Amino acid sequence: MKLKIAIQKSGRLHDDSIQLLNDCGLGIRNGHNQLKSNADAFPAEVYFLRDDDIPQYVEDAVAHIGIVGENVLFEKEKSVDIVEHLGFGKCRLSIAVKKSDDYTDANFLQGKRLATTYPVLTQKFLDQNNIKADIHEISGSVELAPGIGLADAICDLVSSGSTLFMNGLKEVQPILQSQAVLVKSNHLDEEQQQLLDQLLFRIRAVKKARRNKYVLLNAPNHALESIIKLLPGMRSPTVVPLAESGWSSVHSVLDEDEFWEKIDQLKKAGAEGILVIPIEKMIL
Repeated sequence: MKLKIAIQKSGRLHDDSIQLLNDCGLGIRNGHNQLKSNADAFPAEVYFLRDDDIPQYVEDAVAHIGIVGENVLFEKEKSVDIVEHLGFGKCRLSIAVKKSDDYTDANFLQGKRLATTYPVLTQKFLDQNNIKADIHEISGSVELAPGIGLADAICDLVSSGSTLFMNGLKEVQPILQSQAVLVKSNHLDEEQQQLLDQLLFRIRAVKKARRNKYVLLNAPNHALESIIKLLPGMRSPTVVPLAESGWSSVHSVLDEDEFWEKIDQLKKAGAEGILVIPIEKMIL
């Protein structure tokens, strides 16, 4: 039995999906134009698909699980379960208009023409705001539509906003925050679910490691108590006496969200020689 995993063949989620699976020890090799690959070190095979097709493959249990953006998942409205938010591929689906337009709220779109590759999500946004507008579904280069007279506004994915700016547009209304998620079929048998649970365990260990840093520092013993209070660690910091009398080495783990604030506090408390090391895996 192998766990069948669908990921994007090419595009913004492909490299991060491969990286995640390999960080989890699967050993995926994706050759040129390869559509399927067997994992070297886990009972799994990977299908390389168009992102729009992944939800359907998983719903039909052709693939047991898949990695896909929430934007695609919610647009396709397939019957699959999200089992893990993966933290990469972050973007937003937004309304954008011409830079010269005076957009104050969604009522600006009343009676207007919108170009998008996400007609379902766009229509939901319009319905929620009681807006009647004409949706033009196009497959690509949505940001060109207002400039060539096809539409008055667009609904498209935005990351930095630079593409909008270069095409004379401005982002005015985010309607969906999106990131890559792991989805599963509703038809997994017990053995398939067990394999998924094993993979989820690895994914969560990798994600936890990415969010934390291993910190080593030297501390004068008279300041140990105040320094230890700043470093909870996984249970508590490790303290090892140094060869030099009156000093200790303190080892701990810091979450990236509070990392720089904690480093400043540690220095003020008397810590010296602070060494920060990335963590490959973190098993709790």
